[in-house]
Amino acid sequence: MRVMTSLTNLLFHLALTAWTGMLWSIGYLVTPVLFYTQEHALAGEIAGHLFNVSGWAGLALGGYLLLVLLLRQGLKASLRTLAFWLTALILILTAVSLFGIQPFMRHLKESALPLDVMRSAMRDRFVAWHGVASMLYLLQSLLALALTLRVNFGKPVQ
Repeated sequence: MRVMTSLTNLLFHLALTAWTGMLWSIGYLVTPVLFYTQEHALAGEIAGHLFNVSGWAGLALGGYLLLVLLLRQGLKASLRTLAFWLTALILILTAVSLFGIQPFMRHLKESALPLDVMRSAMRDRFVAWHGVASMLYLLQSLLALALTLRVNFGKPVQ
């Protein structure tokens, strides 16, 4: 039983670290480098694919974290923990981005064809929604950092 608990703890921390690291590295390292080194439309296309893949990975990792919290503590006790609510909120923001904002932005880009969206009548709407997506991403990143700090340096997760 002790080995399973240790393995579960290890996997929990790895999943949390991977999720937080993915958010920060893609959003604040990889994407800026893409836009600095590549043509704007290509950088945007690659970044869009990276955010899509990281969104799906985030759903899987966050789902695993919630499942572990629920199985360890039960529903009632989990609902009283900050770790549970931070994880749930990050997951909700991930889903909003993945299933709402990203498809809408893809639709705007497709509607602008054959022009680049930034040279089309869709530009203002795209810029506005890109701003919304960026703010949600920043919020996700900060919440993930808070969750990581809470789990690693705060009260231990049961």
